[in-house]
Amino acid sequence: MITAIVRYHLPASIGREACREHFLKIAPGFGAVPGLIRKQFIWSETGTAGGVYQWRTLDDAKRFYQGPWLDGILARYGTYPEIEYFDTVAIADAPGGTVAVPE
Repeated sequence: MITAIVRYHLPASIGREACREHFLKIAPGFGAVPGLIRKQFIWSETGTAGGVYQWRTLDDAKRFYQGPWLDGILARYGTYPEIEYFDTVAIADAPGGTVAVPE
């Protein structure tokens, strides 16, 4: 399993509420993305937004972050995203403390 952290800088004209509205509008479309397990949409007071994604494979993630997705980021925000990939070696759920070890 792969966790990808994606960040990009928002134009000053896009605040929290505008960002949130856009995220809520596009969120349902992520249900059909091949290999995607989960996406958390994120926003920071520093003007950074993006997502934390869990993927089945690194190939699934890299395939997604090209083409239409990248074109949309560049068109909306005018900047390239920063993408960092991690091997997910354990997952702890709260409450309860259940620990999963991805294969």
